[in-house]
Amino acid sequence: MYTVCRRADAEYKPFLIEYNLQFFAEDANGAEKSEQPTAKKLEDARKDGQVAKSQEVATAFSLLSLFLILRIAYSLMGSIFTNIFARVYDNIPLVARTYEGRLPVAHITNIIHNAMLTLLLLCAPFFIVGFIVAFICDFIQVGYKPTTKPLQPKLSKLNPVSGMKKIFSARKLFELAKSILKLIVMGFVIYSFFSKRNDYLFLLYDMPLSQAIGLMGNLIIDLGLRVAIAYMIIAFADFIYQKRKFTKDMMMTKQEVKDEFKNSEGSPEVKSAQKRRMMEASRRRMMQSVPQADVVITNPTHYAVAIKYDAEEADAPIVVAKGADFMAQKIKELAKENNVEIVENKPLARMLYANVEVGELVPPELYKAVAEVLAYVYHLKGKA
Repeated sequence: MYTVCRRADAEYKPFLIEYNLQFFAEDANGAEKSEQPTAKKLEDARKDGQVAKSQEVATAFSLLSLFLILRIAYSLMGSIFTNIFARVYDNIPLVARTYEGRLPVAHITNIIHNAMLTLLLLCAPFFIVGFIVAFICDFIQVGYKPTTKPLQPKLSKLNPVSGMKKIFSARKLFELAKSILKLIVMGFVIYSFFSKRNDYLFLLYDMPLSQAIGLMGNLIIDLGLRVAIAYMIIAFADFIYQKRKFTKDMMMTKQEVKDEFKNSEGSPEVKSAQKRRMMEASRRRMMQSVPQADVVITNPTHYAVAIKYDAEEADAPIVVAKGADFMAQKIKELAKENNVEIVENKPLARMLYANVEVGELVPPELYKAVAEVLAYVYHLKGKA
């Protein structure tokens, strides 16, 4: 594209500037993603591991379940921890007297093994509940359809240029902003919680150990539940954002929709050609049946319907061919060449053409009219 420019002074000479109109397009392809994603594109994205899912939802509910379990089983866990320490420290004097101050390695290993086994059994409910909660959260968000495609190694992941682009991408900036927001919210929740309970912290110096541990446990659990609830609000907002962002990323251009339709359903040109060939083959078979017809009923110029009646093959006459305009003329020409009688009956021809397809029996309401025509043709040919 060229445009003519002139100087502003008295003596000017016109000159041309060349520019490309593609610079003003919506994107590199000059197309805008204005179409909703199709089911096939969403399915392909799911196979690639691309789904609208927020990791914060599973984290929030796991955190909430953790502190709820602590609230329920806090006293039991405290008793188990106390028994572990009591059992370990109670054995120290006995072992010192028995082994003259030299503790065998096997005995130490046995004590540690029992303590670790007890702690593992104590922590097992947290791991199990955390796994179940995370699985349910992911299942509710995206359903159950596992794929290993995201785990497959790709050389593109080792590209440093792509890595730098991901680091400074809009997604990473959003994640950074979200992390800062979480720190601010959590900091506010923690500060507001302890600012109202700072007197409890000074009472810890005058309490026995068991009471101090109980007080600290209650404070931590109450704070954890508040943090979990605040985190759930952030997770809900992030889930809505991830849903909208995923839908926006999956949007398609009109050309992409057309290309996908061609790939899945076949090109319209190819389908049209196939349909045309099928119709031509059907016409050839139909025209081959005209010489076996008993009569051709005409309009006389617009419609032609060929009928055959064989009492041994069917209970009623059969329409073996029909056509309009040009096809009607071809049927009549073929009938004349093969000495098939042509009878003009305008109402009957129109009724048969409009209501009976090729290969179908004549309906009962037209029996009388068709029988009269066949009787006339049989009389001309001297048939019974």
